[in-house]
Amino acid sequence: MKIIVNDKELEVSGQRVLIDELREVGCDIPSLCYASGANHQASCMVCMVRNVANDQMLPSCSTYPVEGMHIDTESDDVKALRRMSLELLLSDHRADCEAPCSMVCPAGIDLARLILLYDRGQMSEAQSLLASQTDLNNLPCADCKGGCEKVCRRGTVDKCVDIKNIIKEISVSKVTAMDGGRQSSNSGRQVADKKFSSKLGRFTESEKAWLKEVYTQPSRCLHCACEGQDKCKLRTYASQAGIKSSRYGVASRQIVKEQQHIVGRLYFEPAKCVRCGLCVYNSQDGFTFQHRGFDMQVVIPEQSRSHVDEHLAQLCPTGALFLK
Repeated sequence: MKIIVNDKELEVSGQRVLIDELREVGCDIPSLCYASGANHQASCMVCMVRNVANDQMLPSCSTYPVEGMHIDTESDDVKALRRMSLELLLSDHRADCEAPCSMVCPAGIDLARLILLYDRGQMSEAQSLLASQTDLNNLPCADCKGGCEKVCRRGTVDKCVDIKNIIKEISVSKVTAMDGGRQSSNSGRQVADKKFSSKLGRFTESEKAWLKEVYTQPSRCLHCACEGQDKCKLRTYASQAGIKSSRYGVASRQIVKEQQHIVGRLYFEPAKCVRCGLCVYNSQDGFTFQHRGFDMQVVIPEQSRSHVDEHLAQLCPTGALFLK
């Protein structure tokens, strides 16, 4: 079967949906609600293409090619619609991609990872990480104005995390640090700065009380950074679209940082969910939708948690479903 894509005639099988056919011939079509071989329903509208014949926008994840079809995947109109779809999805996604402390560190230290290791009691790993990013015998923190503590989200709850003292404690701990080779200054942040980074937004008073009660580990850190940030399709496509911040802001009503244990190592964080439906359509009597319209949520009844398995984390496009 022959179709025209971006003014070029291409041969396709016609047996698969457009998104698979187009990706096979080199077209980079984004999608969040679609995974090849998985059950799905078109919902995210990030994979939209244009039918040149009638100027109709089509979801490529649920449209099959027909002989002579003329498809546009890269015009400004198509890109604008995909961008708008991404911005709408981002308004439902309440999360920090990168921790504010790491983003402002002038030395490029991965403070989020460092403090996570500290709270887990993995001091050797923490010291190794610190040694790979700075000189343990000449810490840059001594002369730093402490911007990391000024932007610490814990400071909006009660008191900021004592980051500088935690770094000092890690540096002098009596453990053997592996010399991973010091990275050049700001090397980690230069990569991160090129990517979109979503924001948690302001905490409500009830959330502040809840966070204060729940996050009582040694550092008191809220661990803002998403551990799935490098695999998040929403972040990748937002970065490719040049989105700096969503024009719609964060409108999610989900409780921030609430992590529900599902089964085994599988956890669910509703505030990161963009309601793509992949976990719903690929679990039998497991995840389901609750309510309709703007109030629709993905939930899982307590009695249904044993009906799902860890593979669902591989389908989630945002890190709302993840393995610990």
